[in-house]
Amino acid sequence: MPYTVGPVLPAGTLSSVPQPVVPTGDGLLLRPWRPDDAPAVHDAFQDPAMHQWHVRAADSVEEVAGWIREWCAAWEEERSVQWAVVDAGAGELLGRVALRSILLDEGVAEVAYWTARAARGRGVAPRATAALARWALDEVGFHRLELHHATANEASCRVAGKAGFTFEGIRRSACLHPDGWHDMHLHARVQGD
Repeated sequence: MPYTVGPVLPAGTLSSVPQPVVPTGDGLLLRPWRPDDAPAVHDAFQDPAMHQWHVRAADSVEEVAGWIREWCAAWEEERSVQWAVVDAGAGELLGRVALRSILLDEGVAEVAYWTARAARGRGVAPRATAALARWALDEVGFHRLELHHATANEASCRVAGKAGFTFEGIRRSACLHPDGWHDMHLHARVQGD
């Protein structure tokens, strides 16, 4: 049975070119991950706040090196895209932004991020998330980006708003965290927002 509409983004939209470095325009860069980032990511995941909102734990630098290999391979597979968020001058790792659950046919992806403890309170997450959204919507041609966070995670709610994501509703009991099931806020940006 034929489809009545074509894909929003054809296969190869991402993998046919190298993963870009995306500047935020205000002192941050989103760059592809490198193997030498593993110690800094491992260190970031030792922060108890990361365990509150993320389901992954990092037991060793070697384990994180495996994550980075997976993150880099995912670009070629067009299933997710992960960037290190770094200070444009010093190169210090400040956090991560990502597009997950990419559906090229539908032009939809989910935005995710985290910020290293030492970088919190400096606007890193909203600036990086806004830059990622501009790249995905304006340059690549995604139609819709979704952002989900636990309703109890007020900091993530502020990030979503500052990055231009509109609150759309609550997904009840939608994500299992270490302390149990959480309701999740759904925010989104679409082309033209």
